[in-house]
Formats: sequence, C-alpha cells, structure tokens
Amino acid sequence: MSENRNMSSNDFYAIIPAGGVGTRLWPLSRRNRPKFLYDLLGSGQTLIQSTYERLARVCSEKHVVVSTGEAHVDSVREQLPSLREDGIFAEPVARDSTAAIALATAVLARRHGSRIVVGSFAADHVIRDNDAFAECVRQAAAAARHGYITTIGIAASRPSTAFGYIHQGHSLAGEIPDAPSARIVRSFVEKPDSSTAQAYLQTGEYRWNAGMFVMRADVLLDSLKQYQPDLFSAISAIADAWDQGEECRKQALRQHWYGLEKIAFDYAIAEPLSADGGVAVVPGGFGWDDIGDFNSLAALLPSYNRQNIKILGNQDDVVFLDSAGDIVAAQAGRTVALLGVDDMVVIDTPDALLVAPRARSQEVKNMVTKLSGLGRDAVL
Repeated sequence: MSENRNMSSNDFYAIIPAGGVGTRLWPLSRRNRPKFLYDLLGSGQTLIQSTYERLARVCSEKHVVVSTGEAHVDSVREQLPSLREDGIFAEPVARDSTAAIALATAVLARRHGSRIVVGSFAADHVIRDNDAFAECVRQAAAAARHGYITTIGIAASRPSTAFGYIHQGHSLAGEIPDAPSARIVRSFVEKPDSSTAQAYLQTGEYRWNAGMFVMRADVLLDSLKQYQPDLFSAISAIADAWDQGEECRKQALRQHWYGLEKIAFDYAIAEPLSADGGVAVVPGGFGWDDIGDFNSLAALLPSYNRQNIKILGNQDDVVFLDSAGDIVAAQAGRTVALLGVDDMVVIDTPDALLVAPRARSQEVKNMVTKLSGLGRDAVL
C-alpha cells in the first residue's frame, strides 16, 4: 500500500459532483446522458470511472461518494459497481455545486464526525499524472486539517480566457510543515479577457481555478452558516433526515431542496472566505484538462493523419479529401464525407447533426439554448 493511500484512509472522504449537461459538447452530451458517462478519449474508461479510480487510490473505495441527479443514478451505479450502497447522493433537480457539496459533507459529518476532511473533485476532468495528483491532495488535506478551505490551483500553461484564476499569496510552509507547497489565496478572479490573462501569466502569481476544494467538514459547514445561512438551514434539515429512511429523506427533499439558491461553491464560500484569509492553494502540476468544448476535446485526441484530423469513435465511417484540422464524430452508422473542410466540428448522431467552426466551440451552448427555445427538447 502506497504512502498516498495511507495518508488519508482514516479521515479523508472524496466527493464527486457529477452534474451539469455539458451543453458545449452537444449533441454527444445530452440531458439524460451527460459527458461524464462517456469515454470521450477512447481510454476504455468513462470520465467518471477514471475519476473514481483516481480518488480510490488516494483514500479507499469506501470513502468515495458521488453527488448526481436522480436521472443518472442507475447509470452511475452501473459504471461504478463498487460504489457503496449509501455512497450516492441523488438530487431531484440541479442546484449547483454549493448545495451538492454541502449536502454530501453534512451527511458524511453526521456519519463519521465533523472533523473529517472532505474533497470535491469534478467527474469530468482529465488528469494525466495520478501520483502527482495524490501528492497535491495529501498537501491540501494537511492544510485543511489546519482549518483552511484549500483549493488545488492548476499551472496556467497559456493565457486562457476559458477559466477563472486564483491569485496566490505568501507561503504557508512555516505554518503547515506537512504542506510545503501551500500558499494563501489572495483572491479568486473571473474569466479574464485575453490581455488580462496574458498579464496574469507574466506575474507567475495566478493559477487556473479547476474547482477542486479540500476542507474539514466543520469548517465548510461553519462557513456555509456564515455566508449562506438560509442554504445552511435547509441543507442541515435534509442531512438530519437523510439516513432516517427513504420516506423521511424524500419528505425533507420535497420541503427544502427545490427552494435552494443555485450558486457555485466559488461564489458562495471560496470567494468571501478568501477575503477573510481562510483559503489556501496547493499548486497542481499533474497535467490537467477540462473537456469543456470540442476544441479542448480535439487537443486531447491523437491526430488521425498529417492533416491533424481528429476522429472520435469509428474511423472507418469518416472519409476526407483536401480537409485539415477537423474534429469528427460519426455516431449515426453512416459515412461522413468531408471535402475541402478545414478546422470544423462535425458531430453526426442518429437524431442530430452539428456543424460548426472549431473556433466557435464555446458557442455550441448558444445553439442548445436556441433549440430549447424552439421546443426541440427531444434532441437535448
């Protein structure tokens, strides 16, 4: 057994929020089958399976739980057969990351004590170096035990405008010897424009915010009570009922869940707490990607030929001539033929076809909004 596994097996619990629809990856990702349930990289594992396996190496399978929508429970259980019976938190409707993380934390605290350390790690991230990731989590857990809500900041390899940033401050190594890389967080900043992102990169003080947070349960719940008292009260009521039987749980969810404010954890907790000096960051150098759109997916796929064509799925169904830089998915069982087509996204599924420039990959979500407005819910 590795040192990384030993370090956190007693008090560390990993939460996998598996929510969202992945609208920028439509029509591959749908409401009833989001992107975390797919093997988008051809690795033999879906995104949530890779995340679960990575976290089980850090703690243990019994300490990993999943928060997801009721509609996805069966799929999650099918893909994660070793997930413990009480290790899934099913949400009747999505209420963003604060509610998802807080509910799982509150229930785990009632089961195992308020001083446990919990970590939240999205189901759809790609991480290439699991050992380096485990070391970052180990240091983040050490900082969490000292009372900090700790995030893992990703090294900014380019001036991206697609991510929020973390502005790091002084070292906390003297205060937390077990976390020599930890630093205080000065602030969280929103997605910048390109010139601002370039300026951030040049300072060396900014890291991408990947939404990974590690904290003691009592610190999180106390912070929630301070900054979001209404949400805290509702979550507490649901958590009190959660393990009291299915009917008690359903009644509490009916009474409290639907009225919860939809707010991201960064806005609700991390940003205000960082202003009070209560957030730390551990630099993450483990190779990280967020498959947020088809352009970012293309960057992770191998090139099919010298023309940099990227093919997702069956390559035999894709035929091209005088074309380059495209990402293509042929999922409808028919031939997709490209003639003189450069730098395009072509996603062909049985009931929907998307054709768009790669440079506008972020705008696919706008097409989903338009389709919804037209009443085309059947393809969403």
